[in-house]
This record gives sequence, structure tokens and C-alpha cells, in this order.
Amino acid sequence: MPEDDVEPTSAPSPDSGSQESSPEPATSRHAGRRAERTSRKTPLWLETIVLLAVALGMALVIKTFFVQAFYIPSGSMEPGLVVNDRILVQKVSYWFDDVPDRGDVVVFEDPGDWLFGPEPGPQTFLAKALARVGLYPTGGHLVKRVIGLPGDTIECCDEQGRLMINGVPIDEDDFIAPQPDCDGPMVNGCDRDWDVTVPPDRLFVMGDNRAASADSSDRLCPPRSKSCDEDRAFVPLDLVVGKVFALVWPLGHAGFIGTPGAFDDVPDPKD
Repeated sequence: MPEDDVEPTSAPSPDSGSQESSPEPATSRHAGRRAERTSRKTPLWLETIVLLAVALGMALVIKTFFVQAFYIPSGSMEPGLVVNDRILVQKVSYWFDDVPDRGDVVVFEDPGDWLFGPEPGPQTFLAKALARVGLYPTGGHLVKRVIGLPGDTIECCDEQGRLMINGVPIDEDDFIAPQPDCDGPMVNGCDRDWDVTVPPDRLFVMGDNRAASADSSDRLCPPRSKSCDEDRAFVPLDLVVGKVFALVWPLGHAGFIGTPGAFDDVPDPKD
């Protein structure tokens, strides 16, 4: 018969005065296995690198598909959002080609020469490192409020200076900057005599600070214009990044950002 790895302990005879013998230690083979398991333990530096890689990968997935940080580069969305505010944009609401709601504050890519001049970028080493992997609040985009959806007719303005969407006046006093005359475009002075129908797969957007917002209303083609591109006033739906849902910095006026009820009574456009 083959020998056991550990010899059994013999029981002492009744008349023996010797003490009970102790079990012998494990053989060198067992000790070698323990030593081998110990030597295979992952080094701390390698564990740290793996954890950082996993965390970075998760952050990039979240940024790509769920939530992304941006900053406000101008005063076009005052009083609600001011220069250098940090905001969060969620992308889930517009999955599966869902269209934004009227009144949503959205971030979108520049549809063509809407941005003027370079925007401030990250300044510190950490901010620059985060920017390289897409985790620093992003510039190069625009933030506006959705006023018209595909098929909507927008008019300026009723007798009280309010915009009308599909024939319904919109009271925007709770979220736009005070206007001296009308809620229409103010960059070149209030123009009360215009209307536009939003083309398919496009949005009509405006800033809350109408006097300082180069938005859709500012890019409408003037009457009798022969060289103006009529499509330049609209934002393609596929350029919308997502919906602004939170202001996270500075903490003094941080909070959630929702869609105002002023647009609730607007009917769908007629076919």
C-alpha cells in the first residue's frame, strides 16, 4: 500500500509513561502549495492600475451614454444659467429618437457658425488630464431652450409681446430675462412681425436672455432676402446631445432644472 503523506499517530500503551504524541506538521509538498499561493497574490500596484482602468472605463461609458458635464460659456441663458456654471446633461430622455419637449433646456453641437471665438478650456493639470479622456466639462457646444418642434408655427408676437406657438401665447416671464417690449428676438431690436414653421427633424431654439442670445430667432432670414439660407435658423435633431437636468456648480445656486409648464397648453401642429 502507498504511504500516506502524514503518518498516523500511534496511541500510547496503557502502561506507558510517555506523553501523548502530537501530530506531525504537513509535509514539504503542502508547505510548497501554500508558498505558491502566496507568491501568486496580485501586487498592489497592479491592483491599483486595474481598478483605475475599470473606474475610467465606467466613467467613459456613463459620459457617452448617460450623463455628461458642460459649462456655460456666455450670458445667453441668464438669469437661470450664468457664465461658468457647471451643468449636467442626461441623454436617456432622447434615446430611441425621442424628440425633446417644448421648454426643455438642451445642449447641442454647433449646427454651423453659431459659436463666436474660442471658449475657455481647462487650466489646471488635473482639469487638462480629465479633458483628455472626456471627463472635464465640455465646451464647443451651445445651450438653449427648445421653443418649437418639427411642424410648429412660431409667431412674434401677440398684443402683450408674447411668442405664440401654434396659435397659443406663451407666458415666459418666470424664466426669461425681463424684456422691455416683446419676448421675440432682441439682438437687433424687437421685431413683432415674423413667423416661421419648423421643418421636419429640426428644432427652433432661443436663449432665455433674449437681448444677448444669438439663437434661431437671430438667424431668421430677413424679408426679401435672396442669399440667406433658410435652414440656418434651425437645429438638426441629431445634433442634440441631451437635456440639462441639474446645475451642480457653484453650490450657491445648485439645483435641478426642469421644464416649465408654460408650454403645456400648446397643441400639436396641424398636418
